[in-house]
Amino acid sequence: MRPVSMFKRFLAVAVLAVVLSGCSTIKGWFGSKKDDGKPTEPAELVDFTPSATVSKLWSANAGKGEDRLGVRQGPAVADGRVYAAAIEGGVRAFDLQTGKSVWQYKSDARLSGGPGAGDGLVVVGTLDGGVIALDASTGTEKWQAKVPNEVIAAPTIGQGLVLVRSNDGRVSAFDAASGERRWFSNHDLPSLTVRGNAPVTLGPGVVFVGNDDGTVSAMGLSDGRPLWNQVIGVPEGRTELERMADVDGPVVLEDATVYATSFKKQTVAIDGPSGRPLWAQDNGGVGGLGLASGSVVVSDPAGTVWALDKSSGASLWSNQTFARRSLTAPTVQGDYAVVGDYDGYLHWLRLDNGEEAARERVGGKALRAKPVVVDGILVVQNVEGELSAFRLQ
Repeated sequence: MRPVSMFKRFLAVAVLAVVLSGCSTIKGWFGSKKDDGKPTEPAELVDFTPSATVSKLWSANAGKGEDRLGVRQGPAVADGRVYAAAIEGGVRAFDLQTGKSVWQYKSDARLSGGPGAGDGLVVVGTLDGGVIALDASTGTEKWQAKVPNEVIAAPTIGQGLVLVRSNDGRVSAFDAASGERRWFSNHDLPSLTVRGNAPVTLGPGVVFVGNDDGTVSAMGLSDGRPLWNQVIGVPEGRTELERMADVDGPVVLEDATVYATSFKKQTVAIDGPSGRPLWAQDNGGVGGLGLASGSVVVSDPAGTVWALDKSSGASLWSNQTFARRSLTAPTVQGDYAVVGDYDGYLHWLRLDNGEEAARERVGGKALRAKPVVVDGILVVQNVEGELSAFRLQ
């Protein structure tokens, strides 16, 4: 365990907030201009004629949200239910179609990681390293476990295990039925990292995880043995801030190909079994990516959304109208890529050309977590714990 890990991560948030908002601004948090004359405030949204119709199905509240903790807490969807947690307020289950409350698990713990859902379980982590597993049908507590550091990534459930990524770089595997720890694997952290962690991604007998040093690792599911380690974002620069290269969004596995993106704005496709890079492109961001039939969609720290050819990584289009709006990672809903922003807006972009097709607002508070799409329904959670569900018409 690294006792200073949490401090360094909060430091990273503070430093990034200053840097991304303009450390030499003339006035205001975002300011109007830097001393060098470049704008630092978020780009104003541009009016357009919608070409897609989006309907809001329901909204609900998960409790007191993360506010400025920077954990990108979002919902999990499984078996027709939406599961959501909040820093204060426990865990709640809602019907995916109607938003009707199904059950609530009350807890005094500060629930920060997840939830994750699957195989009849809902699992959430806490800011003091707790892991709580619930019955997905009833919300009844099944077991509790402990890891050495705070959990701000959603646990991953599958193949008889619950895999928890803690803030010290450790991945812990617990028996899904009993909560008994089966194995753990450590990964060294750089001195300064972006606030956030990548949740574990499961393959057949393999665990994939994005790391804070800009790499993706593959490990054996049965025992955590290392299989390969591949660099995604190269930690180059003269200062620790410049060298931050975190892979904080979940890597995505499709067939035998792993896709990952990093804070260094590099996106890579990797052959899953061997770890061999297939292509790399200098566009990307920290929060993850969306996969469409022929493209990989990423949003970068500057607020540009990119579509990259899935087979080659070549740029297909970019949308630069959301500069400095602190975008979420994209998700894909039908023929559209969807991103959220700091002011609570969701933006639907056409996958064929990147043009904005629809826009909706969620409660007026920041969206940080990647929206989730299941059965054609998009669900998103803002930093106040408000959930909203949308369907394309």
